[in-house]
Order: sequence, then structure tokens, then C-alpha cells
Amino acid sequence: MEGGSAAVSAENAAESASYTYWVREAGRDAAPLPTPKKIDPADLCKQTSQTHLGSAWNRAGTWEEKNLNTWASDRIKELLVSMGSLEFSGGRAEIIEVTKCFGDAFLVIVRNKKRVGYTYELTLKVKGEWHIRGENKKVKGNLDVPEFTFGELDDLQVEVRLSEDKDFKPHEKQQISQDLKSFLKPLRERLLKFEEELKAR
Repeated sequence: MEGGSAAVSAENAAESASYTYWVREAGRDAAPLPTPKKIDPADLCKQTSQTHLGSAWNRAGTWEEKNLNTWASDRIKELLVSMGSLEFSGGRAEIIEVTKCFGDAFLVIVRNKKRVGYTYELTLKVKGEWHIRGENKKVKGNLDVPEFTFGELDDLQVEVRLSEDKDFKPHEKQQISQDLKSFLKPLRERLLKFEEELKAR
């Protein structure tokens, strides 16, 4: 029995001796101490620079979608209200409020490529003044912009709705509506600016 125990102990000793560890023994080091190395700033930049788009969790850039509705709606309103007034042959008008700004804006990362898009529809409140039949008459109305989407601003349209137009004759209403459609060009320019800002996000 004792012989058997001695054989097992010898086997265990041989087994433990087959594993080597870096150990620090009293008086001498089994492993050499690391030597300090100066870091090259260029190498540090390479290590820290991101080579992917999107969130840190999506390093492969497979699929990630961000909802940009709040930013987009606020930015569209800001751009359009700050447009200023337009002068016409018979009067002037300005956008005083964006009463409807309905839609979606998003940023999608697919295969490490960024894509943006949006679809919106707007209603803009306008007020102005026209010189009609020898006197200045106040004009109020709305500009409705039917649904428009990213990359299709060349097809943008504006529909005019005049309010309190009973003081105007049909040809006067037609002239005022035609004048108000002149907002289409600066409106398109502002929305193109919005698209550029959206792409830069």
C-alpha cells in the first residue's frame, strides 16, 4: 500500500513539474522585466482612429438606423421661418409660421456605408399686404407643400389657400396666388440646405 502511495506521489510530482510558470523567486527573477518603449504619436493615432461608421457596438457596420425626426422637424421650421419676406409687383408677403411639418427623417448604416433619407409634407402660414384698387389690403393664407422626399426637390410644388378673400375679385385672388407661388424657389433652396446638413450628420 505504501509503495502504491509513493508511486502516486512521484507521478503527481512529475505531472506538476511538466507545467512551468513565470514566477518570481526570492533573490532572482524568472522572467525578464519589460523594457519601456516610447510610443510613436503616429502609431497612437492609427490605434485610436475609427475605421467604421455608426455606434461603437456596430463595428462591422452591418445595419444601424437612427431616427432623426426631432432634429429634422426643428431644422426645417427654423430654415423656413427665417426666410424673410418676398416683394412682388403689387405687394409683399412673408412666412410667419410652419403650422404643419409632418414626416420622417432617418440615417441608415448598411455595410459600413451611410445613407440618409426623409419624407415630409408642410403647411406654411403667410401674411402680406397688396396694393389693390388704390388701397393696401392685408392678405393671409397658407402654402401647402405636398409630400416631398430626399433627392426629389426639383418636383416640389406649392398650393396656395387664401383666407378671408371675400374682399378680392377673382382676378385679384388669382394674381395674389400667383405671387405667393414665388415662394417655391427660396423654399427649394432652403430645403436643399436641409438635405446637405442631413447628409453631413
